[in-house]
Amino acid sequence: MEQWYKNYRISDDKSLLNIETIGAFLARSYWANQRSIETIKKSIQNSICYGIYQEEQQVGFARVITDWATFYYLADVFIDEEHRGHGLGKELVGLIVKQYEGLSGLLGTLDAHGLYEQFGFRRNADRFMNKRP
Repeated sequence: MEQWYKNYRISDDKSLLNIETIGAFLARSYWANQRSIETIKKSIQNSICYGIYQEEQQVGFARVITDWATFYYLADVFIDEEHRGHGLGKELVGLIVKQYEGLSGLLGTLDAHGLYEQFGFRRNADRFMNKRP
């Protein structure tokens, strides 16, 4: 899959991903700042990944884990700070939601509820549990 939004290319081609860029962003995130580069590489290998590129520079990322029948989990969504405010997050999430239409989606966020609510995600703290290693 490849599509253009403004002057940005969105692709699910893993060969285009810049592991260093992804690792650096996740190291600054609140949700993955303890994740090793080895774990990041393994998560990419075992996920469907989406990159956003301006020319050759990666400026965004998201990954999806799914069974393709009932469920998908959206994870590690980021847009580089210098490229925020251009609708890239909205475009990326919209593309992903459309691609997995008909499946239940799940994600975790502390600060982007407004973005995800635009695409039908709802808060449901009473229903879900999690287990950490």
